[in-house]
Amino acid sequence: MMTVLGLSAAVVATSFISGILGMAGGMILMGILLATMSVGSAMIVHGVTQLASNGWRAILWRQFIDRRIVVGYLIGLALAVALFALVSLVLSRPWVLIALGATPFLTYLLPRQLELNVDRPGQPALCGFVCVAVQLLSGVSGPLLDTFFVPSKLDRKAVVATKAATQSFSHIAKIGYFGWVATAATEAVTPMLLAALVIAAVIGTSASRKVLEAMTDANFRNWTRRVVLVVGAVYLASGLWELAK
Repeated sequence: MMTVLGLSAAVVATSFISGILGMAGGMILMGILLATMSVGSAMIVHGVTQLASNGWRAILWRQFIDRRIVVGYLIGLALAVALFALVSLVLSRPWVLIALGATPFLTYLLPRQLELNVDRPGQPALCGFVCVAVQLLSGVSGPLLDTFFVPSKLDRKAVVATKAATQSFSHIAKIGYFGWVATAATEAVTPMLLAALVIAAVIGTSASRKVLEAMTDANFRNWTRRVVLVVGAVYLASGLWELAK
């Protein structure tokens, strides 16, 4: 496992990125964790740090949260957790990397007639179900979540705030799920490590606020897509390489 100092620095940096783009930082952090610890430990550590990052971001931008979307998302989340509780599935590291890397490409390649949009009736619940399912498989569902939000009429602050609220609940579900099905693999996750990473997540998230305020909505959406696709390509290639060994 990386030192507490090194991992804390990674969390500050990735929380800063997520604070600006509303995602991407979690993808980068997940790859770092998978390279340094078991899948079960990585999922727990990632869940705690991203809960701190997203939770604090939701508090900072709380006046912009769309509560209708959050309520619908929670309905889908409950259904996904119930399904995964029945199968108790934990993927190996190569398959987690492949799922993590493929998600942004699959979501951006959806045909227009299947366009996802949280503004549409019933789609917040669909968003909750599929995003939490992907979250429990790969640890991250940001690119998929973003697909539901890009076509919406929400501005960048509402997007970041609402996504932060929904992701906070997703990470709570992930922590609970992997704490239950992968207990033996998470012994290296110490309270001291988690406390340091929570503080790091809050620092990185707080530092990003002024950058987000200075961005335009167009730049926000363009940079989100570019960063996520580049990171996804790296993880997809890494997973396929490990699987081929």
